[in-house]
This record gives sequence, C-alpha cells and structure tokens, in this order.
Amino acid sequence: MNVALETSPRKEVPLMASKNVQVSNELNFDELVLGASGPVLVDFTATWCSPCKLQAAILDGLAEGSLGAAIVKVDTDECPELAARYGVRGMPTLVVFHGGKETGRRLGLTREAGVRALVNASVGAPVEAVAGR
Repeated sequence: MNVALETSPRKEVPLMASKNVQVSNELNFDELVLGASGPVLVDFTATWCSPCKLQAAILDGLAEGSLGAAIVKVDTDECPELAARYGVRGMPTLVVFHGGKETGRRLGLTREAGVRALVNASVGAPVEAVAGR
C-alpha cells in the first residue's frame, strides 16, 4: 500500500482509499452505511496497524470485483466515537450492515474467501464452503 510520511517519522498516513472504497467519519457514517440501499462492509482500521494494511489490500481487490456489498473504511483514531458506538476494540474489525442494522462481524485479518463468506452470510446469500479466515 502506498503511504506518505508526515514530518513525524513514526506516523504513516494513507494517501487515499481506492476509488471503490469510501472513507467515512462521524459526519457521513449514517448516510453512507446505515442509509445505504444495499449491504455495506465497514472496515474499522488504523493507520499504525500492520494487519489493517494487509486487510486494506484485500478489500481493495474485492472492491474491484463483485463482492455484493459497498465497502467503507473508518479510521478508528480519527473516529473514536464510531469505534466505541459499535464496540470496536481491536483492528482490523469488519462489520457488515444491511438495512441499517449490523448483520455480521469479524475481528482480525480476514482472507478474501472469509470476507466473501461474511458478506454472504450477513445478507442471507448462500455461503460457499470456505475456510473461515
């Protein structure tokens, strides 16, 4: 993942989410996620989290294809109220929302097959036989 360094050598800042992954915050979360017409996969992440960077690469790849859900990214350091609101205590945490309600959740780095299974199970689609993570 491409990163740009700020003046502090310890803090990495992502340049931007991919064109198919939206970035959310407290101001637009309800509209982007809870008000969405279809399922939404929310990636609760942090810039300092190494597994989160790997998860972002997996989600960017899925966003290019047909996951069956919109993908939204929330930086928990920038939006601690959202993290607290949804009980996010570790990252990465993937949460699926459908019809404005949480329908599925997974904590930790999740491979592509596990993400697909999470989304499918959360929206009532048939789940393929896959290894969970």
